[in-house]
Amino acid sequence: MPKLSLVVPVYKVQGYLHECLDSVLGQDYTDFEVIAVDDRSPDGSGAILDEYAERDARIHVIHLTENVGLGRARNAGLEKAQGDYVLFLDSDDTLSEGALTAISDRLESTGNPEILVYDYARTYWYGAVERNQLAHLLAQDAGPDTFSLAARPELLDLLQIVWNKAYRRDFIDRVGLTFPPGYYEDAPWTFLSMISAERIAVLDRVCVLYRQRREGGNILKTVSRKHFDVFEQYDRIFDHLDAHEELSRWRGPVFRKMADHYLTVLERPGRLPHNARAEFFHRACADYRARLPQGFQRPPGRKGQKYAMLQRDAYAAWAGATRVSKLRQQAQKRARRVVNQSKRRAMGLFYRSQLRLPLDENLAVFSAYWSRSVSCNPAAVDAALASLAPQIRRVWAIRPDAVDQVPAGVDYVRLGSREYWAAVARAKYLVNNVNFPDSVVKREGQIHVQTHHGTPLKSMGLDQQKYPASTNMSFRALLRRCDRWDYSVSSNRFSTSVWERVYPASFASLDTGYPRNDVLVTATAEDVRTARADLGLREGTTALLYMPTHREYQRGFTPRLDLERLAEQLGPRVTLLVRGHYFYGASSRLTDLQSAGRVVDVSSHPSVERLYLASDGLITDYSSAMFDYANLDRPIVIFADDWETYSVVRGTYFDVLREAPGSVATTQEELTELLRSGQWRDDRAAEARARFRRRFCDFDDGHAAERVVRHVFLGEPLEKLPPIVPLDERVPAPPPGPGIATTDPISVP
Repeated sequence: MPKLSLVVPVYKVQGYLHECLDSVLGQDYTDFEVIAVDDRSPDGSGAILDEYAERDARIHVIHLTENVGLGRARNAGLEKAQGDYVLFLDSDDTLSEGALTAISDRLESTGNPEILVYDYARTYWYGAVERNQLAHLLAQDAGPDTFSLAARPELLDLLQIVWNKAYRRDFIDRVGLTFPPGYYEDAPWTFLSMISAERIAVLDRVCVLYRQRREGGNILKTVSRKHFDVFEQYDRIFDHLDAHEELSRWRGPVFRKMADHYLTVLERPGRLPHNARAEFFHRACADYRARLPQGFQRPPGRKGQKYAMLQRDAYAAWAGATRVSKLRQQAQKRARRVVNQSKRRAMGLFYRSQLRLPLDENLAVFSAYWSRSVSCNPAAVDAALASLAPQIRRVWAIRPDAVDQVPAGVDYVRLGSREYWAAVARAKYLVNNVNFPDSVVKREGQIHVQTHHGTPLKSMGLDQQKYPASTNMSFRALLRRCDRWDYSVSSNRFSTSVWERVYPASFASLDTGYPRNDVLVTATAEDVRTARADLGLREGTTALLYMPTHREYQRGFTPRLDLERLAEQLGPRVTLLVRGHYFYGASSRLTDLQSAGRVVDVSSHPSVERLYLASDGLITDYSSAMFDYANLDRPIVIFADDWETYSVVRGTYFDVLREAPGSVATTQEELTELLRSGQWRDDRAAEARARFRRRFCDFDDGHAAERVVRHVFLGEPLEKLPPIVPLDERVPAPPPGPGIATTDPISVP
């Protein structure tokens, strides 16, 4: 039997669950088990748990058949726990490094107490870490190693939580501790365990990192009558006190905590519906009067005044006192309004006038790559919209220096023009694969669709705070932009979990697949032949598409390969299609090589998807192109000559050298040998690609654009959309053909 059992209830945390479980499995202490309870989570959390359980036998997963809530989910895990001690960990929080070793050592050194209380720190999305303000209560040198609560009653002032303690399992059984249903389920467990324990110990160390999510994650911040559950929780506590005369000394302290708790619920904004406040106050008064201990002394100051109003059932007086606080909040709102008005003035009188006009329900504005082109996911959504909802006018925002590249027949407005400001002010729908400028106001009734433009290998969003060399962005400004999103389109569960964590806003994830990748499944052999003919590729030519990514430490696009030498060594029937990252401008080196006929510069080609179709294989480093290209089930070669530098500067979510979608080379010589020997498309490479596809090609089945249009623009519910076609039932676009034999000798053109 393990010494420690960690019970982890899981519900809608796919963006944080990997980090939580990794923090547990990465501990240097190993004598533990994890009981993970999937509380009928509607996202990919259950599948993530199963993946971890397959890899580590210490993880046991319980899939509940219905959503029962946090308390009863913990009970389900508690029933399966086998350890000597039980710990609880919320699935969006993490353990600090070495936490379990410290806990185990303290348990042993204090003679296995019934409860060990340890500390936590709050971690914020913007990088701040704040230790519990009452950490001084956990001083280990304040008395004996073990004690009852009577010796240190101030411990009741700690936050009423269960996940900062280790509980001996036989103690749990003896007291009969379980979690009740409803909100505030921690209160009965916390109070009853602490007042019942005869031997308590403390550990003055941060063991849990308590994530303060920017959006969601705390049901107690939800306006609901469910907050009335707090009364039933204290009913349970006082019923227990009534049944155990030996605990009567705790009536006064628990009564004080009850009154404080009721006042907190009343005073915190965003909890009680406005029309339920008086009812809650009167109910709190009834409990106060019924449970008031003899000789109870109210606390001094304002808190004591609130106790007195509660005892007198003086709701009008209490409401008047809180009105002062509301007036202060209103003054702050007015100040913010002045700031916002100043920003709107900066936008210009014309834009402000357009914002006052009604929304055009049949207008959609599209943009891609900071308005550089008509491309990517927005272009695929545009095409589907034209077919499924032709009544909606589609307009593209384009930079003035890029209007000459707009395809014929596409309606566009120049970025910054009067027509542009009118369009973004009045359009019902705004679709982008990055963000619209900060000056664009999200109006009530507008729908912003964030399609993204790749699966993240490199760190994104808030995770870039850990890698300051990768960006100088303002993360607060970034999240203000994210607050405009209504939908976030995703191509796989991995991406969904990352987007929800690094962009903590109130958008809904659309697990539809990437619209731009539809063609990689639906294209025909004729489409492939046409794509190759447009590039001038002769029959029998093997076309290798080379797509390196952007590097923050490299100015301008200089290929990291000696393309001329590579082309010579691969022979005359191999064509290298070279596409630089969109952050880089034209490359004079590529122009020279192209004029010599050794490579084709396709950096300005309007459709990367057609380049995918035309090519026989992909050579890339850390570009998200690998995830899209994998949908074709064609060979992929990773050329990672600077992996250590890139991963340190930018940060990555997995080791591409170990989890590559095919063969890996770290030098040009290795790459040349891979390509000439045939290893780049042998069985071993195909097996690696199959593993990669199972992980990252979840949703791209050819129907993504249709799903987005039908749900976002036509209002169809998600359950009515075409179901995702399983990966093994999909048929990718056909490959170009056999090409050259990989064992052909070197032939210099």
